[in-house]
Amino acid sequence: MKQIVFGMLLSAMAAAAPLHAGTPEKVVPLKYGDMDQWVVRHITESGIIGGNTKTLYEIGPNRTLNGNNAYTNLGGSPWGTSNVMAKVMGVVKTNNSVYREKRGTGYCAKLTTHIESVKVLGLMNIKVLAAGSIFLGDMHEPITSPKGGEKYLNFGIPFTGKPKALRYDYRVAVNGSKDRIKQNGFSRKQTVAGQDYATTVFLLQKRTEDAKGNITAKRVGTMVVRYGKTTNGWINNATYEILYGDIRKNPHYNAATMGLRQTDYARNSKGESVLVRETGWAPASEKPTHMVLQFSSSHGGAFIGTPGNTLWIDNVRLVY
Repeated sequence: MKQIVFGMLLSAMAAAAPLHAGTPEKVVPLKYGDMDQWVVRHITESGIIGGNTKTLYEIGPNRTLNGNNAYTNLGGSPWGTSNVMAKVMGVVKTNNSVYREKRGTGYCAKLTTHIESVKVLGLMNIKVLAAGSIFLGDMHEPITSPKGGEKYLNFGIPFTGKPKALRYDYRVAVNGSKDRIKQNGFSRKQTVAGQDYATTVFLLQKRTEDAKGNITAKRVGTMVVRYGKTTNGWINNATYEILYGDIRKNPHYNAATMGLRQTDYARNSKGESVLVRETGWAPASEKPTHMVLQFSSSHGGAFIGTPGNTLWIDNVRLVY
């Protein structure tokens, strides 16, 4: 699963560049971005793995859903999460790594990296690392294969605006381990060099689909930030400038975090999940077709991270 300080540490300082002083701004909240409304799902896992009823949270209109039914975004919500129901070889299993948590008179989103276990006496004992992630897009349920989970994500939403910045409230807790682990359930736990970071990725793309349904994209706007230290409570109204056009000569450019991507999947006009291949940088004047936004408690990709790393997100807004 793909699948957003410090104490404070930013490895992509461009994300924290200040906006131009004295410029009047317009602030536009993302739909359900105040994190005060949630869909609560009650799903009963298969008896062979215990038959427990689990609670999954989705960002959308206040509603409670009972039953093992595939979820699709409700109420026009643009948000997907890493909370999923899987049904592999007839066995129903859930993962919940995004939680609704009380904050003041409302709620926020709590994203956490943890180990998800499946144990059947005498048959299997599988442990998988799962990061908490919320993103613009949706998840296709149920997951039917333990491999290639990223293909179930529809990453990004149609969008033609050109905001100056992304603004939100956040809080971070990390355990400070110098290395991460990789645990995918099919091989032994491995050590992965390097600290785990919570991360925010914001991209504007101009996407094109060919006759075969393949999707390519030019990068229009970029904002990436990593959080590597525990914060002293909430950081409110954190505002990160979006950089437009080819930013490779920008002094704040970090190729490892801000370079062109070929790892994300989206649903094409035929309803198929296909890889979105970024092929170049669009001029700064270009109008985007899609917005990508993901907050995650870990940064290393599927099955890689540090258990316990947690990112809280609230009040997500665009600044014009």
